[in-house]
Amino acid sequence: MKGLLCPLGTLITTAAPWSVLPHSQPSGGKRSSQPREKREGKREETAGVEDASGVSVNPVSVNYHFTRQCNYKCGFCFHTAKTSFVLPLEEAKRGLRMLKEAGMEKINFSGGEPFLHDRGEFLGKLVKFCKKELKLPSVSIVSNGSLIREKWFKDYGEYLDILAISCDSFDEQINALIGRGQGKKNHVENLWKLRRWCADYRVAFKINSVINRFNMEEDMNEQIQSLNPVRWKVFQCLIIEGENAGEDALREAERFVVSDEDFEKFLDRHKAVSCLVPESNNKMKDSYLILDEYMRFLDCTRGRKDPSKSILDVGVEEAIKFSGFDEKMFLKRGGKYVWSKADLKLDW
Repeated sequence: MKGLLCPLGTLITTAAPWSVLPHSQPSGGKRSSQPREKREGKREETAGVEDASGVSVNPVSVNYHFTRQCNYKCGFCFHTAKTSFVLPLEEAKRGLRMLKEAGMEKINFSGGEPFLHDRGEFLGKLVKFCKKELKLPSVSIVSNGSLIREKWFKDYGEYLDILAISCDSFDEQINALIGRGQGKKNHVENLWKLRRWCADYRVAFKINSVINRFNMEEDMNEQIQSLNPVRWKVFQCLIIEGENAGEDALREAERFVVSDEDFEKFLDRHKAVSCLVPESNNKMKDSYLILDEYMRFLDCTRGRKDPSKSILDVGVEEAIKFSGFDEKMFLKRGGKYVWSKADLKLDW
């Protein structure tokens, strides 16, 4: 198996907002009765839009959690299955086009488990639309990997830049304690299979790990270096009120939380891994532009997810004002990187 190189460099872009089509309700498809020319508006060549505090916000990289449903039960999950709602395909495409016109250059599809809905076909159509029609520089997916089949790579792999697989441990007993597993499937064995498919179908392979009380003392150096992902994103377990903590939450993530000191010890143990990208709670909480299943930006600044109005209702420019997005932290944590497989110069 040939290796993949850890990407270096920075992708510098500017964004331009766009006056977008309004939408009635998240679950409907009714269009505005305004004349088309008034609805579409005129494109402004500016650097970004301002949030509620007056700070310019550039929607360069967006994370779209289009479903909350999942086949795993990870105890620290902070986007839990409160609804089974998924936007109709054409409405999702409309929102993605609006985001592109507002300056989006990278879209990341997540969940829940994004391959669960329509056996991955819905996701595949969105991936193809974003790469082929919107011509986005980067299209990526975060998945637990359990439902991905080789046929999906054959049908849609050419349109996908990065596939990130969540793997918190290389010990199946620890994965079971975390809730990252289903039946008799071996999560780690499946990870290696997906790594091979990514190489075969020219998709950059990435690993995401959440460091928690059950895996904080694990040494993953050998396995990560053998898998050789383009990036190994290492997160500190994060508490979000109402999602994985609190009376109305579906998870009890408090028992998974690790201290800043324990997180730093884990990072220090793996400092030789060149593609490691650490994200503490401080870096992670406000540095992602997150869209939920209704295409509402989620503001996590108060330790919970407060939704904006849907971009399909009010447009990207208005909704993003209430995203709570910290663009400076986004840049500080390395949110911009070489994220197109065409630029990664991978040794396939």
